[in-house]
Amino acid sequence: MKIIDSKGRIFGLINVFDLGAALVILGVIIGIFFIPGNTGGSVAQVGDAAQVEIDLLVRGLTVKNPDTLYKNMKENQKTSIIIRNQPYSQIQIKDVVQLPRTTNVPQPDGSVLALNDPRPEINFIQDMLITLEGDAQITEEGAVFAQQKVKIGTVLELDGATYNFKGSVVDVRINQTEKTEKTEPKKEK
Repeated sequence: MKIIDSKGRIFGLINVFDLGAALVILGVIIGIFFIPGNTGGSVAQVGDAAQVEIDLLVRGLTVKNPDTLYKNMKENQKTSIIIRNQPYSQIQIKDVVQLPRTTNVPQPDGSVLALNDPRPEINFIQDMLITLEGDAQITEEGAVFAQQKVKIGTVLELDGATYNFKGSVVDVRINQTEKTEKTEPKKEK
């Protein structure tokens, strides 16, 4: 008697492909339920909450009406942020600064000046610096929003009613208020 017959069955009982599929399914079940992983842990194990300011640099945002966008962001003063595809709740927009678009212009004396770019299409390309403010957990590794660390270089996605774009964090400031204990002088008897 052959181990595998002409129909692909082991000892004439079970098909090789069916056995392989059953072993794969069994392996997945064991992997999900019985092998522990590192899921469920929080990035912010222990930390105090503090007010954090984030400066976000947005470069090359294409927008037809930039003045309307700036006005909308300043009036609403809140936006939703998404950090590494993880949504975070609303955060305060503290300030929006429009940065000028310049181009290098060589001068006759050999120096170079940065002058406003005269091209008409530049009116639709905006650079801006946005200051955001919100509560975050403070750990030894920095500020944590929604279990996501926010550091210089982190890409944040801003999502509002009329906009959705990304920018890079260029500064993180932790505003911790110092707790001072008032001590009364001891009275001598």
